[in-house]
Amino acid sequence: MPNFNFENRLIDKGYNRIAGIDEAGRGPWAGPVVAGAVILNLENTSDMLRVGLDDSKKLSGSKREALFEALQQNVECGVGIASVEEIDQLNILQATFLAMTRAVESLPSAPEFALVDGNKLPPLSCPAEAIVKGDSRSLSIAAASIIAKVTRDRLMAELSELHPGYAWEKNMGYGTKAHQAGLERLGVTEHHRKSYKPIINILSREES
Repeated sequence: MPNFNFENRLIDKGYNRIAGIDEAGRGPWAGPVVAGAVILNLENTSDMLRVGLDDSKKLSGSKREALFEALQQNVECGVGIASVEEIDQLNILQATFLAMTRAVESLPSAPEFALVDGNKLPPLSCPAEAIVKGDSRSLSIAAASIIAKVTRDRLMAELSELHPGYAWEKNMGYGTKAHQAGLERLGVTEHHRKSYKPIINILSREES
């Protein structure tokens, strides 16, 4: 379970505003990549958040939604999005970094330090540390993972209403059988990542 150990070490060093940063949507074939940034203050954080926060992938959809709403009411949250066009232009890693930078910039005020899920750091305006599997080790990153995941899931549900047949409201753009079947029947949309090999293969087949 995530805890506040990383944050407490930084607080001991004199940092007070510490942001956790995480992303959702690096692997899907469709839709944007979304990043969340959260600054927790344990003194003002509810018991529900202290106990309930975890890697968003380990939680049920209803639990994520409840924590998302609690985070909106209790702490400082920021969201950053990189579009499909930016993913195709930059590559998914650089687009993820762009979303993370935007998430930090959307916080009400700037953090003094950032804890980032993963093993690489985006170009931020503050010092930062990358933490592998950070969403299961740091409460701030776990909170950011929930902000990113719920925001992206809602976006994909909206896109699914505009483009029915791909089951995006269930697979969130990942390459499931239902999504593959939709591609075979309906073809590639403007929301598909045209730099991803499965989509490249379909487009090249259509052109031949």
